[in-house]
Amino acid sequence: MKINIVNGPNLNLLGRREKGIYGDSSFEDWLNKIRPHFPHVELDYFQSNVEGEIVSHLHQIGFSSDGIVMNAGAYTHTSVAIRDAIAGVSTPVVEVHISNILTRESFRHESIIGPVCKGSIMGFGLDSYRLGIESFLKPDLG
Repeated sequence: MKINIVNGPNLNLLGRREKGIYGDSSFEDWLNKIRPHFPHVELDYFQSNVEGEIVSHLHQIGFSSDGIVMNAGAYTHTSVAIRDAIAGVSTPVVEVHISNILTRESFRHESIIGPVCKGSIMGFGLDSYRLGIESFLKPDLG
């Protein structure tokens, strides 16, 4: 199984920015710790601060991956282009957020990408990503 993790703008600063909200671990350190818990899953990681690069990456992986775990960062609330890229690919996307965006500033309460995602996970710190990964490993009991 292949799952891609895609992070948007400013998430390259994890561990150094707003530690009260985002914690003190870099994403790469967290990813190195979590990989052994999923030995049967190929976890690929991509991060960009550039909207067009994220769109192009979604096009590249969106027909060959088993799942995408995506934290679009601020683009969650502003990017119609990323929303359309998610809607245009066949790979399901789970939206994740480290913080609970519903308890933050009002401009963060609406997710443009959420309606075209399989689901959304927020507010569990970096563990939101683990929950996103696991959502692709569980059988659909729906």
